[in-house]
Amino acid sequence: MSPRGVATPDVRERLFAAAERVVERDGPGALTSRSVTTEAGCAKGLLHTHFAGFDEFVAELCLDRFARTAAQAQALSGLAGQGTVARNLEAVALALLGSGGPAISGLAMTRPAAALRIREALEGGAPGFTAIQEAITDYLQDERELGRVAETADPCTVALAIVGTAHHLLMTSWPGTPDPRPSMTRLVAALVGGQSGAAPQTCGGNGHDA
Repeated sequence: MSPRGVATPDVRERLFAAAERVVERDGPGALTSRSVTTEAGCAKGLLHTHFAGFDEFVAELCLDRFARTAAQAQALSGLAGQGTVARNLEAVALALLGSGGPAISGLAMTRPAAALRIREALEGGAPGFTAIQEAITDYLQDERELGRVAETADPCTVALAIVGTAHHLLMTSWPGTPDPRPSMTRLVAALVGGQSGAAPQTCGGNGHDA
């Protein structure tokens, strides 16, 4: 327990990690400011010292995890030609679904103030699904040039399918439903395991993250 007046290092990440543990262990209904600080071993008022309220905390947790996955997706460019395309893509896709992601995202959607904060941040340019989709598209274009992805594959469409499915699974998975990760693994394998069809098209915008 952190005594009063003593700084808690990396407090945001400590609280975020504690929230994920609470959700994974006890479900989203157990997530409260008190359960988070108790799990983190912090003073009970610490969360409200660093966040305007619990809705802001939930929103910032979701935005932080989106940003982390976006950074991981952007690092894909350095993996072109290494490992397997499916494994490289799978690591990014599964990152969105790990650490209680579906339950936390579902919780955010049930809290209008948190959902609005997330939407406004994404529309303002915070990294989210669009950044992840663009990074996957760029990576697939690199792999196609190296001959590791079929010439007939459309990187934009494959990236949209992966990100769109991840979004769907985040919004429709909750404690008690089947683990969404095997579905994502099968999708990635199907998409990069060989494609045929029309020639690749020019990428276009896909609107705001939501």
